[in-house]
Amino acid sequence: MRSLAIVLAISLAAGAAQAMPGGGSKPDPPSTSSPSVPSSGSPEATGPRADAERTYALAYDEVAKGNKELANNKEKNAQKKFKKALGYAESSTQMDPKYFEAWNLVGYCSRKLGDYDKAFASYDKCLAINPDYAPAREYLGEAYLEKGNFDKAHEQLLILEKSGEADEEASRLLASVEAYKKAHPEVATAAAPSVAPAAASAPADTTSNNH
Repeated sequence: MRSLAIVLAISLAAGAAQAMPGGGSKPDPPSTSSPSVPSSGSPEATGPRADAERTYALAYDEVAKGNKELANNKEKNAQKKFKKALGYAESSTQMDPKYFEAWNLVGYCSRKLGDYDKAFASYDKCLAINPDYAPAREYLGEAYLEKGNFDKAHEQLLILEKSGEADEEASRLLASVEAYKKAHPEVATAAAPSVAPAAASAPADTTSNNH
């Protein structure tokens, strides 16, 4: 009997570990630079925020599927998943306009679909609500790199590094920045700090001491 109880306890624990806040099974770990999964949104919760979180979870699930399709070089299938995810994410922001994670997800999906205007606007809304939300800073930096704006991307990297609490996001964006610099040597040269000649720092005194 004791052995049966132990087995039952383990089975229940495993089931709880696989449960996703928004219902359903948890997707495989998302690839690098994927939106974060929501931390709440249980099926029994009620209210606009709870509804928004459940809808966000549906969007997140579609994003995970889209990233898998991209990893398998199935671009068209991935686009379908990201479009579906975008619909869920936008619905989530309508349910709760202050849900900054959902705005970040709208930005992520829009970027994957090539709509950078919507992506930038969504990241801005997310960061206006929570300026310290590191994932949005990371994705915004990546969006700037994709549009060739190195300075803006580097600006987001500096913000992440200075926060001291976004090591993972800073490391990923740094890797993207370094890869961009490697692919664009002219940017690396322009970004290098200039050092003024030592002689220029203090003009020589050419006046005579003889009177």
